Amino acid sequence: MTRHLFRIIIALLIAVAAVLVYRSLSRYSWGDITASMAMLPVLRIVTGALFVIASYLCLAMFDWLALRYVGHPQPFRRALVASFSALSIGHNVGGAALSSGAVRYRFYARWGLTGDEVAKVILFCGATVLLGLSTLAGIVLLLMPPTGQNLLDLTEAQRFWLGLAFLVYPVAYLICSVWGRPPLKFRSFRMEMPTPLMCVAQVAIGTLNFAFVAAALNQLLLTFTQAGYLQVASAYVTATVAGMLSHVPGGLGVLEATMLMLLPESDSIGALVAFRVLYYFVPLCLGLPIFLISEAYFRHQQREGGSEPAPRQA
Repeated sequence: MTRHLFRIIIALLIAVAAVLVYRSLSRYSWGDITASMAMLPVLRIVTGALFVIASYLCLAMFDWLALRYVGHPQPFRRALVASFSALSIGHNVGGAALSSGAVRYRFYARWGLTGDEVAKVILFCGATVLLGLSTLAGIVLLLMPPTGQNLLDLTEAQRFWLGLAFLVYPVAYLICSVWGRPPLKFRSFRMEMPTPLMCVAQVAIGTLNFAFVAAALNQLLLTFTQAGYLQVASAYVTATVAGMLSHVPGGLGVLEATMLMLLPESDSIGALVAFRVLYYFVPLCLGLPIFLISEAYFRHQQREGGSEPAPRQA
């Protein structure tokens, strides 16, 4: 029953992703997209794509660390396949914790994780996302030169205190890991605090992930705007938070609108279209076939070796 339910959920996620991709692309004519891409130098597109790849490798590290945290370490290649398949779909569908979580469950249940352990993996990755976003926001606000203060319409003092406020969460998280914090409990569910070393890794890799995404945007935007990396990173963090609060799948339209509002030039839509193609659509075109192939592979293994192993109970 559980296996059939998850197959139905996966099929719905794939259908929703396809519809959202169509809706997003239909906002621009084919001529708009090709004209925007044509304005970008090939070198900018290549370097932007490399930073996108670096971001997805960091995201795979989230899962690799999480699997070690729950006591089921896996080779990095396995974590990469599961993470990329899950997030390439989840980024486009939205509600990543649920949408990508369903895909993760298909992989991790087969590798011996219980339902509770899969939930811990998802929560661990979610915490790493928030740690990285908060840390990058704090660093950017503290390091942004005075010439960039008009980006968010903040004075230098306001940026300083807001930057420190963003850094409170990662610092408090690290302190709790050293001094100990009561485990998170909900009925029979229990989630312990990661070790201090693992918490440091979460903060570092989470920050690197968002730094790479901002670098990809910066490379593409250099053709259209004189905004520096810190300005682009600050605008991206703001747009990401706005997208999370809006619950719009993939931040569809929210990312573009926020970036255009915050950056000094308003003709950079071509770079934002290129970014959406590189960060959302290309991974989906790769991740979806990878997931479907993995499903076919596991079913073949199931037919040869007997019934599909059910996840262990916690």
